[in-house]
Amino acid sequence: MYHKGKFYWFVSTFHKKDDNSQGGAAIGVAVSDRPTGPFKDAIGKALIINEMTKDKPHAWDDIDPTVFIDDDKQVYMYWGNLSCRWVKLKDNMTELDGPITVLNIKNYIEGPWVYKRKKLYYLVYASQGTKPEMIEYCTAPSATGPWTYRGIIQENVPNSFTTHPGIIDYKGKSYFFYHNGALPTGGSYRRSICVDYLHYNKDGTIKPIVQTTTGVAPVK
Repeated sequence: MYHKGKFYWFVSTFHKKDDNSQGGAAIGVAVSDRPTGPFKDAIGKALIINEMTKDKPHAWDDIDPTVFIDDDKQVYMYWGNLSCRWVKLKDNMTELDGPITVLNIKNYIEGPWVYKRKKLYYLVYASQGTKPEMIEYCTAPSATGPWTYRGIIQENVPNSFTTHPGIIDYKGKSYFFYHNGALPTGGSYRRSICVDYLHYNKDGTIKPIVQTTTGVAPVK
């Protein structure tokens, strides 16, 4: 995430047992002058540790961070496995600026992606769906909600139980990034990065991306 001349990389990792944490998944933050690095640890410790989130009992719930900077320059971070959470970050990108809030999001598993288009905020995520994982989404009037469930963007992908989303606009077009296991020797733990066009309806809802057995058929 680019902010005030620096690039910040929010990283899923696992914490060792020490005076700061008894272990489990954690989120760190690294910083660089360039998007290609080299990156260095920004604060010398984890930004989020397992002891800071108590709503789920498993130790790997603090994963998959995504960071969003709103129009007023307020920074938000969203993350979590089986529980979607958000927190404000300070302008330095390395400190929390308030309490952690847990969201009640339909079918949420992990891999959140948050962005704003026109006046609508989008929370896109890997979901339970009919079987793990699909891509579903919610929308809201602000970065903090309330979030309204909108449906499925993409159903199960070829040869992989998992798929995670990323959405950007570039030169007037919208693009949907995800992964599957469709390439030779691919699978759930040997995934390939994929990209396709993303299309919106007039009301801001997202048109489903329909896949074939070997890839994706773009929605017209």
